[in-house]
Amino acid sequence: MIAEVPTQLFIGGKWRGADDEATIEVIDPSTAKPLTSVSSASPEDGTAAVHAAQEALRAWRRTAPRVRANLLRAAFELMMERQEWFALLISAENGKALPDARAEVAYAAEFFRWYSEEAVRLDGSLHVAPTGDYRIIVQREPIGVAVLVTPWNYPAAMATRKIGPALAAGCTVILKPASDTPLTALALAALLAEIGIPAGVVNVLPSHRSGAVVGTLLSNPAVRKVSFTGSTEVGVKLLHLAADRVLSSSMELGGNAPFIVLADADIQSAVAGAMVAKMRNGGEACTAANRFYVHDAVADEFSQTFASAMNSLRVGPGYEEGVAVGPLVNEAARKKVHALVDDAVRRGADVLVGGDIPHREGYYYPPTVLDHVSPEAELMHDEIFGPVAPIVRFTDVEEATAAANRTDYGLVSYVYTADLAAGMRVAEALESGMVGLNRGVVSDPSAPFGGVKLSGLGREGGHEGMLEYTEAKYIATSW
Repeated sequence: MIAEVPTQLFIGGKWRGADDEATIEVIDPSTAKPLTSVSSASPEDGTAAVHAAQEALRAWRRTAPRVRANLLRAAFELMMERQEWFALLISAENGKALPDARAEVAYAAEFFRWYSEEAVRLDGSLHVAPTGDYRIIVQREPIGVAVLVTPWNYPAAMATRKIGPALAAGCTVILKPASDTPLTALALAALLAEIGIPAGVVNVLPSHRSGAVVGTLLSNPAVRKVSFTGSTEVGVKLLHLAADRVLSSSMELGGNAPFIVLADADIQSAVAGAMVAKMRNGGEACTAANRFYVHDAVADEFSQTFASAMNSLRVGPGYEEGVAVGPLVNEAARKKVHALVDDAVRRGADVLVGGDIPHREGYYYPPTVLDHVSPEAELMHDEIFGPVAPIVRFTDVEEATAAANRTDYGLVSYVYTADLAAGMRVAEALESGMVGLNRGVVSDPSAPFGGVKLSGLGREGGHEGMLEYTEAKYIATSW
């Protein structure tokens, strides 16, 4: 399967090695051993990709919306035909368990289908000016060449969530995937070429020299858009670069999601939601529940039931059937997770399950539940990005809501309660771009995804996601 994936850069519809022949070694997190090597783009390769995208833009932006829609629909259908193949590929280079990988492929493909439907709905407006003597026409035009920078945790979905709306709007793109997981992006490039996306419309540049390559891309006058998913630290640096050229910027950054369980919540439902919110993708997700605030009246029942559910999950190589939790993406990620757990324990947390690095090959960390966690513990303030659930008990809902808001991040929050009115009051008081009310998952290609505060700018998904790749042009006329 790995042998079927292209390993070179994709520029202007052609596969080519890096300008200086540099490569990236791709590691299997399940074994810590190499899978293969791929070309590592240089800044000069970045310039070539911008030229290819700029040349392709002239025709692509004038392509009929129905033509763009049909191509995106074809991409959806072919990706779903190859769902198992893509899932195995994602699991091999990312480490996630096959159920998560299969779900990611379906989620990723759905962005192609959703934006195949949105491509023909890029509406403008016409109305009479208040003075009555002329017409105001507003039309949406493609913003131009877009640079897309994606993370390793969802190597397919984070790419299609950007490629789909950009192509629907009439933009051309340069995708810079994460160095840990370049194979899925290259496989997507091959799929898009196979279904007939014109040369230069989609270009893919894996590179371990991310700063130099992305810096070159953003400084090029032909580039008019940057869309980034990743850490807040890197996002801030990209915004500084974008500011120099006043580039349109979409930023989907870090999270610190609270999961609030009120006293009247159905505990079985809350635990089921917690398992999804915490363990989707093994906890390596910006939407993962990071802090559990549980009312003291139900905390014992919730923590014990949650710990039992976490303890039942099988850990192992992601591509083995029956495995629910694969390895973390690399050793640095595992060290960070374990350091956060150690800090919480030193501050008085009780380990209900997990908490130790296993003695086995690969970057594994067990599902872990910590109870009576100090609000001062580092993992209450830092994104965990692993299978660790810290529980803090509360007695006052307003204090719990205030604690949930006591963070610089605001991507998503979760609330469980049997009282919809109470749930809505908490949901409206939470400072986040999204809220799951009695739901452990919020991501949906048809809904606007994004956060507030240091969690980002702009929205992906929904109709709003396509508008991010357009400019509004106002024409004043009279007849």
